[in-house]
Amino acid sequence: MDFKPLSKFIDRITSWRIPWAEVLVMYRNETVFRYRNGYANLEEKTPIDDRRIINIYSMTKIMTCTAALQLVEKGEIQLNDPLSAYLPEYAEMNVQKTLPDGEIAMERAKRSITVRDLFAMTAGFSYDLEAPSIQEVVERTNGRVPTREFAAALAKEPLLFEPGSRWNYSLCHDILAALVEVVDGRRFGAYVQDEITGPLGMRDTGFDLSEEQRSRLAPQYEYIDALGKPVRKDGNGFRIGTEFESGGAGLLSTVSDYILFLNALTHRGTSADGVRILSPATVDLMRTDQLAGSLRDDFSWVQLAGYGYGLGVRTHISKADSGSLSPLGEFGWSGAAGCLAIIDPDSQLTVMYAQHLLNNQEPYVFPRLKNIVYACL
Repeated sequence: MDFKPLSKFIDRITSWRIPWAEVLVMYRNETVFRYRNGYANLEEKTPIDDRRIINIYSMTKIMTCTAALQLVEKGEIQLNDPLSAYLPEYAEMNVQKTLPDGEIAMERAKRSITVRDLFAMTAGFSYDLEAPSIQEVVERTNGRVPTREFAAALAKEPLLFEPGSRWNYSLCHDILAALVEVVDGRRFGAYVQDEITGPLGMRDTGFDLSEEQRSRLAPQYEYIDALGKPVRKDGNGFRIGTEFESGGAGLLSTVSDYILFLNALTHRGTSADGVRILSPATVDLMRTDQLAGSLRDDFSWVQLAGYGYGLGVRTHISKADSGSLSPLGEFGWSGAAGCLAIIDPDSQLTVMYAQHLLNNQEPYVFPRLKNIVYACL
């Protein structure tokens, strides 16, 4: 293995527009390469170090789906169950329709939202955190927004389409977190700590930070094209309440911590220390493409050509379409500030890439990074 091309790529993008970047590669449960470059704090020229905590945003979704799949394994929920069996407010949903004259009308949904729809992003939700019912719960709870109350609020908003008829990236996994709370009885963050991060020895992953951890939180930037430079932009816009444990985008972590979780999935649910968080059969179900027919047309992000969508993860289904050197079945997801997970059970390969830049250059960076990694093996 020769990872010089990978380190050169990190050097190139950090001299371009990304303040810092780090990549960690594990192969057969061993760290075979780790490299970082750039400044955690551009203004103070502070070099990035290996203990920096970042917002991982939508890479939270992999954790949330893992938590919910544990409940599937225990027989507590089934993928084809109606969501309303657990969250009754979703029993009768309205669908927003645009009539030929442009008028907006509401119709009763003909099909129930299922648990599978939450995993697969086919429930009909949007990603609109400014929706009236959500803003109302923010005000009513004085900015707390407990996860369960967030789910109750979203149920008041009309769906964008009939459940199961389309794929749309949305707040599905935030509702999945609320489902875990209702079925298990613990707050979602407590469940994740007790059943996943704690057993895996992940001490720097959670929805809230201690005072010491806050001192290690990396500054966050956004690249402003008009200015031609990154500008400081801290905070997590998806964290709309102090008690809202967003299953879609709320976790904070470090590269060293989160790769422990990702690597357990690479090894079909069991960590290098023998801690089992999922069965091999469940990991294979997680990376099984859920899209068919017109649903595939909705999953059209350019950097995910050749990929389908499993239970909360992208999953590689066509080398011809992707142009990717990774094998079929490689899976994972990414986050708004530019982190990326590559989980590859067949190659026993795990990659955690991190940066902390909104407007993250994902279509350029991720396909190139992936191909460089596999070419280096």
